[in-house]
Amino acid sequence: MIEDLIEQIESRFAELERQMSDPKVIADRERYAEVGREYRELESAHRLASEWRTLKDDLDGARELLAENGDDPELKQVLADAPGRLEELGEEIRLAMVERDPNDDKNVIVEIRAGTGGDEAALFAGDLYKMLTRYAERRGFTTEALSTSPADVGGFKEVTFAIKGEGAYSVFKYEGGTHRVQRVPKTESQGRIHTSTATVAVLPEAEDVEVAVDQNDLQIDVYRSSGPGGQSVNTTDSAVRITHRPTGVVVSMQDEKSQLQNREKAMRVLRARLLERATEGQRAEIDTERRAQVGSGERSEKIRTYNFPQDRVTDHRVKLNVSGVERVLAGELDEFTDTLAGEEKRRRLEAQTAEPAS
Repeated sequence: MIEDLIEQIESRFAELERQMSDPKVIADRERYAEVGREYRELESAHRLASEWRTLKDDLDGARELLAENGDDPELKQVLADAPGRLEELGEEIRLAMVERDPNDDKNVIVEIRAGTGGDEAALFAGDLYKMLTRYAERRGFTTEALSTSPADVGGFKEVTFAIKGEGAYSVFKYEGGTHRVQRVPKTESQGRIHTSTATVAVLPEAEDVEVAVDQNDLQIDVYRSSGPGGQSVNTTDSAVRITHRPTGVVVSMQDEKSQLQNREKAMRVLRARLLERATEGQRAEIDTERRAQVGSGERSEKIRTYNFPQDRVTDHRVKLNVSGVERVLAGELDEFTDTLAGEEKRRRLEAQTAEPAS
């Protein structure tokens, strides 16, 4: 079974290498980019397959030599160690070949909203915004603010921003859900610990061709943008509210001075929300277990707790505890991303393995 998979990997990788040096493929920019993307995705599995092949050859060679001369301690060590490592490599190769989420390569739109906890929840929403934008910078992505609703005390009532770069969704999809903080608020004179929450929605950004929006289904309202306290900050009707009548999805934008710019940003968020709705529907139809899967973005689910008194961050989906709350909020999220990505692959592998039996 594993040898068949390794042969497929080796054959496909060799074919991709041949295509990448083919002048016809090189001349076709779109085709070359597609081949290059598949090549990069297969590199890890091919590296593991090469290690498996070398170790298997070493094991077979050791068996032959020991049959002729059974006293070589090094060969005996190979015979003792190789089978276990081959089994480990086989599992790693299967995980590396798990079908990827089709949205993984997309840019993302992130929406953060203050939840329960009043002013402290707004401050926490601001902390999450800093955490995710700093993490994006560390990973080489770029960010773009789309809409902000600052709170009087600091932080945000809600904030929407885009993260751009190849594979952005594959990294940030695990941040979708309810985040909880436990700490003593700056406004708390008695030193009591408060619990507050903020929700994060991570949406793959949709291309125009993926989500067809009929203009007749849209109700577009324009109005004057307002600042804190409701005072008008613009003398023209530049703010835009778009309602998608069939689904009831409403998106408002007012940060830009241009009505056209606000409308373009609102349409980007609208398409992302509609794509997420469609994707969730497909997931429910294809696999009922998918709704509970890691990274599903269920906003009602408490995914992570930031406990300041104990200086600990807990991800409840994978029971991962990490020390250093300030470090994590400064954007050091790799440990969470890696663990959650591994768990998602294991779940996908289980689902793929179970498919033929159904």
